[in-house]
Amino acid sequence: MTYRFCPMCAAPLVERADAGEGGKVRLACPDGHWTHWDNPLPVLAALVEYEGKMLLARNAAWPEKMFALITGFMERGETPEQGIARELKEETNLDADEIHLIGVYEFVRKNEVIIAYHVKASGTIRLSEELVDYRLVAPEKLRPWHAGTGYAVADWMRARGLEVQFIEFPGGSS
Repeated sequence: MTYRFCPMCAAPLVERADAGEGGKVRLACPDGHWTHWDNPLPVLAALVEYEGKMLLARNAAWPEKMFALITGFMERGETPEQGIARELKEETNLDADEIHLIGVYEFVRKNEVIIAYHVKASGTIRLSEELVDYRLVAPEKLRPWHAGTGYAVADWMRARGLEVQFIEFPGGSS
């Protein structure tokens, strides 16, 4: 989102060097009412284990062969664990039985911080309108990508003694 006006007084924002942060330039109200910090957004990601296999899903907007983890944004008032359980339920209809942190990963290109979990899930898969397809992949057949959540997949695989072979993920998506 691009901000152009102060949400407090509607004055056009100006670029201003922040003296307290080594001169970092930020958009700000010329009267000091508001500063756009442009902090990274926390994104939740689930490497979902379902019936001994790993669930990868395809977003409706993605090319036919592009599959990735279940991801989503935290909502106000929920913990990351509650958020990933909610996202899993919303997007796949699955219940999160066990949730274990894999790690936290930078995704600078999209100004995001990814909090990635391994989630053991149960139930019947029913995809939301956001997703159009899914695959169940044996853990040793996972091929992480050099971006975003791919690093979480690689770390999870290494922790289980699985060989990691990276692939190029078109567009470097999360």
